[in-house]
Amino acid sequence: MNIEAYREYCLSLGNDVEEKLPFIKFKNGDGVLVFYVCEHMFAFFDCNDYHVISLKCQPEQIDELKAQYDCIGNPYNESPKHWIGIDPHTAPDDLLMELTRNSYNIVKAKYTKTKRTR
Repeated sequence: MNIEAYREYCLSLGNDVEEKLPFIKFKNGDGVLVFYVCEHMFAFFDCNDYHVISLKCQPEQIDELKAQYDCIGNPYNESPKHWIGIDPHTAPDDLLMELTRNSYNIVKAKYTKTKRTR
């Protein structure tokens, strides 16, 4: 999936999705586009080097996904215990969209619940 199609997909997940370039001040961070729900990251990639999209994932599914799909590996600059990296050029679009929606749902569920308990 190309970068613009993926960006549009992320933004289509809900009216609560925001996109930002939060790492502009960091070396090599100026092109990192991050998608947020409930003010927390659920997906990000480097626009200047679009070969890994990092997504949240259930820890118990990570090893199985990596074994099943060559396009799934470690995330960029996040804990491989809770995040996966997926190659947008080799991943089937339906898999990329499914895992992105899953990431969005994980973050939204966690932080929507947190806000309700406050």
